[in-house]
Amino acid sequence: MAKQKTVLDTHNVVTASELADILNLQLDALFADPSIANILPPLLVHGSPGLGKSSIVRTVCEQRGIDFIDVRLAQMEPCDIKGLPVPDKENKVMEWFVNGSWPRNPNGKGIIFLDEITSSDRSVQVAAYELVLDRRLGKLYSVPPGYLIVAAGNTTTDRAVATTMSSALANRFMHVEIKDDQESWLVWARGNNIHPSVTGFISYKPSMLFNMEDENLERGWPSPRSWERVSEMCHICKDNEKLLRKLVFGLVGNRAGVEFMAFYKLNAKFDNILDIMRNPKAKIVIPDQADQTYAMVSAMLYLLCKGTDAKDEAARINGFFRICLELPSSFSSMAVVAAMQGNTKTPDPKFAEKLVKCPLFKDWKKKNVSTLSNKYSFKF
Repeated sequence: MAKQKTVLDTHNVVTASELADILNLQLDALFADPSIANILPPLLVHGSPGLGKSSIVRTVCEQRGIDFIDVRLAQMEPCDIKGLPVPDKENKVMEWFVNGSWPRNPNGKGIIFLDEITSSDRSVQVAAYELVLDRRLGKLYSVPPGYLIVAAGNTTTDRAVATTMSSALANRFMHVEIKDDQESWLVWARGNNIHPSVTGFISYKPSMLFNMEDENLERGWPSPRSWERVSEMCHICKDNEKLLRKLVFGLVGNRAGVEFMAFYKLNAKFDNILDIMRNPKAKIVIPDQADQTYAMVSAMLYLLCKGTDAKDEAARINGFFRICLELPSSFSSMAVVAAMQGNTKTPDPKFAEKLVKCPLFKDWKKKNVSTLSNKYSFKF
């Protein structure tokens, strides 16, 4: 008999922002009517390592102010899920004590996140059957109705620690596969203090956000997770480029490291961009090279909403539009759309309103309206 061919269905591929939307949709439904807890399908997020699966789920919980119960299944034994038998000497029977990390508040709200599910031993997966499907562990424990069950795991094709999941467990989930998405990641990055050299580089070279091809996967390689760590090193080693170079290569590998450090040097040329934004009389010089323009725009966006007071914020916004009026339309539109989408952890409609109320906004809109309508779906 011929071996059955595995068919990969890509219809359920989602971006980071779409995953957050799915989680919020399920949580809204659950909180509006907790009685649907046993009907609402648990979600399983597949994806390569480093794409930030757990970070997205954690961020949704933080934004909503609900519990994030992080359960690393790959580090567990079956008894960690189902509990331990404890002898009752008086009645000469065995009682079971359930793991104390499971939430017990009947009025609590949150997400129980079963991470590394595809990396866990098959016996642990079997132990999780009842928790996932029936939201209980025998007669000992029931998941409170305000908690959504979400799981995540690496794929078996990425040379990560992963095993094939049993069909019985897989059938208990609603499956999505997350992909690397430059646009969603940049929106997240600008609200999480990611260094402008990193955001500018990913804007310039989107393919470097996530790349496992021709990389030494036993060392550092480019992923959203590793770029976040590169950003932290940029903040820490700002006066020591020689040391930073070694650390960057250790995080994203040689190929991406060479290209990033070249871009980092370009970004350093725009250390005076804040002075230009604050000074209405400052001369604005737009670079001829695309990589330098990306560096300039990323520096502007990083500084835009970090004003020390209302006066400083207004000066930065005014300077931002003065520079945007001099930029080529494609870069100018990209910068304003990014600024409107938010440069904080939670998009702030009030800041977008401040941008629109800037006296220079009308001039900018008149000059760039054709580029906006042709390239972006963003509405002002």
